[in-house]
Amino acid sequence: MEASEVAVLVLAAGAGSRFSAATTLDEAPPKLLATLDGQPILQHVLDRAAELRAAATVVVLGRGPAADSIEATIAWRQARRVRNSHSERGLATSLRVGLAELARPEPAPHGAVLILLGDQPRVRPAVMQRLLDAADESPERLIIAPRYAGGGGSNPVLVRRPGWPLAAAIQGDRGFGPLLSARPELVHFVDVSGANPDVDTPRDLADLDELTRA
Repeated sequence: MEASEVAVLVLAAGAGSRFSAATTLDEAPPKLLATLDGQPILQHVLDRAAELRAAATVVVLGRGPAADSIEATIAWRQARRVRNSHSERGLATSLRVGLAELARPEPAPHGAVLILLGDQPRVRPAVMQRLLDAADESPERLIIAPRYAGGGGSNPVLVRRPGWPLAAAIQGDRGFGPLLSARPELVHFVDVSGANPDVDTPRDLADLDELTRA
């Protein structure tokens, strides 16, 4: 599958409550603006996604001052931003908001969406490209997902357009992850090296920083 057929969807509406609760700073920035290698976490995700040269990028933000700060800080390039007014209900609502934005009529409808999480700053462009390549290997599968040798969640995930309605059944603070185990007939897994860790706490961020410097 060519990148020109694919849209990127970045889910960045989470409250980051675990990160905020664990910090000792009185005026801590939103989690996605915490810095790694001198750049906000979310900026790393967007910069790495830009290397794919996808047809479009949509970022789902939450609401309130935290989202306003993110909006004002990040270098967005051509990314479209959309707000999720119900982000407190979990990741599933952001997924549906983002897919609805991408499904709006356009001259060339996207054949698939590559879904990234805004708190995974070490997501690898090579893995994204591997998912696109694997889509050609299994045209009958609606979902293409990585399986990391180092364990952890299967993100990012590539979902063909006929699979987008599956998001209607997803609830709570989950994305397509539960479908990967519940509906294996829909999924083509791609084995890749390493891992793609989330940043949920300041300790997670410090661990990533230490790995970078090692």
